Amino acid sequence: MEKIKLDISGMHCGACATLIQMSVSELEGVKSAFVDYNAKKAELEIDPAKVKKEDIFKKIEEVGYKAVVVQ
Repeated sequence: MEKIKLDISGMHCGACATLIQMSVSELEGVKSAFVDYNAKKAELEIDPAKVKKEDIFKKIEEVGYKAVVVQ
């Protein structure tokens, strides 16, 4: 398992965070996802053998937001 932290732009309310969290949680290989609207950040635990970071970014973009990895 790998933990990744993301900065997410474009969120306007708590429902945005919930939408992102639910969307990425649907991806196979995402063990857990937490999106914090106030901090504009997400923390995910993923299985890199089952899901690529690019797939996560694409899913977030599909629902209208942009994500970048925080180092």
